[in-house]
Amino acid sequence: MAELIKVTINEQEFEVEKGAKLIEVCREKGFGIPSFCYYGDLALQASCRMCLVRIEKMPKLQTSCTITCTDGMIVTTQSEEIEKAQRAMSEFLLANHPLDCPVCDRGGECELQEMVMDWGDLEERFTERKNAQPEKFLSPIVANDPQRCIVCKRCTRVCDEWMGEEAIEAGNRGVNTVIGTYGGWLGCSQCGNCIEVCPTGTLLDGVYRHETRPWEMDQTRTTDTYSSDGMQLSIGSRGGEVHRIVARDRYVNGLNGEFLDVKARFAHGFVNSKERIKTPLIRYKKGGKLIPATWDDAIHFVGNKLKESGNNVGVVASSRLTNESVFTLKRFAKEAVNSDNYAVSDGYDLAPFFNNLSAPLCTHKEIRHAKTILLIGGEPEEEQTFTAKQIRQAVRNGGAKFIVVHDTPIRLTAQASQFIHVNKGSLDAFALAFADQADAAILQKIGAGQEEFDELLKTIGESEGDFILMFGGDLSAEAQAALANVAGSFVTEKRRVLLHPLPLYNNSVGAHDMTAGRKSLDEVLKNSKALLIAGSLPEDKTNLLANKDFVVVQELFETATTEFADVVLPAASFAEVDGTFTNNSGFVQRVRKAIEPVHQSKPDWVIASMIARELGAEFGYHFSAPMVFKAIADDVPAYAGIRYPHLKDESKPVQVKHEISAKKDLSSELAALRQRVEKMPDAINRITETPRVGHKLHRLTTMTSKTDQFHLLAAGNPKPENLLVSPLVQFNLDGTPRLIEMASAAAGGVGVSDRLDDKETVANKVVLK
Repeated sequence: MAELIKVTINEQEFEVEKGAKLIEVCREKGFGIPSFCYYGDLALQASCRMCLVRIEKMPKLQTSCTITCTDGMIVTTQSEEIEKAQRAMSEFLLANHPLDCPVCDRGGECELQEMVMDWGDLEERFTERKNAQPEKFLSPIVANDPQRCIVCKRCTRVCDEWMGEEAIEAGNRGVNTVIGTYGGWLGCSQCGNCIEVCPTGTLLDGVYRHETRPWEMDQTRTTDTYSSDGMQLSIGSRGGEVHRIVARDRYVNGLNGEFLDVKARFAHGFVNSKERIKTPLIRYKKGGKLIPATWDDAIHFVGNKLKESGNNVGVVASSRLTNESVFTLKRFAKEAVNSDNYAVSDGYDLAPFFNNLSAPLCTHKEIRHAKTILLIGGEPEEEQTFTAKQIRQAVRNGGAKFIVVHDTPIRLTAQASQFIHVNKGSLDAFALAFADQADAAILQKIGAGQEEFDELLKTIGESEGDFILMFGGDLSAEAQAALANVAGSFVTEKRRVLLHPLPLYNNSVGAHDMTAGRKSLDEVLKNSKALLIAGSLPEDKTNLLANKDFVVVQELFETATTEFADVVLPAASFAEVDGTFTNNSGFVQRVRKAIEPVHQSKPDWVIASMIARELGAEFGYHFSAPMVFKAIADDVPAYAGIRYPHLKDESKPVQVKHEISAKKDLSSELAALRQRVEKMPDAINRITETPRVGHKLHRLTTMTSKTDQFHLLAAGNPKPENLLVSPLVQFNLDGTPRLIEMASAAAGGVGVSDRLDDKETVANKVVLK
């Protein structure tokens, strides 16, 4: 336990941890201290001079963000002297800042506006001409209004420390300091965290910009529908339409703070897309067209067809669905159609990992404060971005040892204290060496020397504190089982071992938990005459649907899977349902309905329940999501005793109780692994090129493709000729330039809207007036 000391703040005495930041202590104890440049867990800037306090025995006012608490410290946070200094600093900040809050996109959420309005009667004595500059675009997604910048440099630090990209930097000096990027165009992952942390309207969301005002939107706390990290966010909606997504601390206090990635923050266009399936669709004969139908007719049709198939019905649930939907689909298989043919459609099976769990799952907070982290395979910076952010900060801010074992020099290797660059496709060989024995033959397959392996073991052996082992689907099932099983053997009195899987989708862990006894996807698809599929299959699996007697698909959009469907039922998106996801830390997190289901869509678990009722099975949910979760808690041991009220506070997440077992005898798995390794070539074959930023984050999928800006990112993020005009006006969605008379745009196109009402009808030649 940390040493406690006594500190007096405004004549009140408190016990606090020695070395705690004074600004945090004051805020925790209820004494508001203004600041702009300070941001928790980022490098100190101390440039805004707003967090001034008086400390006894110090000759002048001190910045509380740079002061650590010492025993006996006596602090004053409010006095005439302090307010005078803070007002003077605010006046300097406003000297070049436009006073047009009603037209600023950040109006109503601007920290500078709030501070000035709280004080009132602030003098404005500067009459000099303001250094005005027009708004411009830094990327298809990030807009910039440079005259509103107060040079707090939160954005530059976040870009460096959170993302490791250093895409945004400060240029020039003094009053001419500007925030920008090399070449004027952002070639980064486009996470938008610079927008989130900006205290003013300097950096703006190019997807949401000018759509509505913050106070006109309803804010709904929910969980990301893309990443397995379970980032929590707030959906801003108005009139049944989702306008934006943020993680702003005024709305949500989740495990990720204000961090989101490009998909979680910007790829929400699919929710209100015109391409959503609007009504149930029935294909009355094979090869025919899908015909719109009513829900009653569709459910009756599906029920009759499934009755004809007997118990030869397979059920497939996407790992993107809520726990409630996946669990209900399993019940549908077992109770409605009396079948054991149920599976999960996922990137890879998590059963080998969880069936051999020898150490607890780590939380993202534990990653941030770990002493040693070993990453085997995976690419967190593209697939589990919050995990990657915590790794970077653990190394930079916490001094953690970070070891990467990979056949590709991924971007995270820049933070690694040791990078073991193995031969292409030899991660299984490394897993065998790590879990069993590292003999010369295996090391040759890996392409690593004995000294590299010894250095790795030495680093782990010298670790005191948390040692975290993380890996994902790059490894075979046997390799995952071996690593999960051996992790517990590294535990000592001074070292705790934690495991961190790297699933690909938002509810991969929850889907695994809900479907004990499931079969493989291939087995279910091959051995079933009829299928109920919630979500879509990987495109390389859709050919297995060609000769089925009957296929029902629950989906948001028409996809390669619905091409084989006899009935397509419109499903609701994550923004339209109540439920839960389980993230890669084992946290059960609420998904909350922000808008009513669009068109005639329904939650997946409701659809499955309606079909089950048609078949004579009643689940007893009474169309209540809490009742579904209660059934989960009663049936799934890891979720026992959990109810929705326990999940209300995002700052106190609930972790499920996955069973941890002693080290098992995996001799058969190790033998199979060894056989596979022996067949690997001995020749050194290494990948030397680092993958480009966004090569996975920016790829077009069924959902991300419904946000226009993602098409430009996927096309290589081309830089437009005119930065004052939206790239969506200057480029076709495939990244090819439109024929634009840019001279006219340069002359008077500063105010051109960044969003076109109907981009499909825009002529190839656009004249901007």
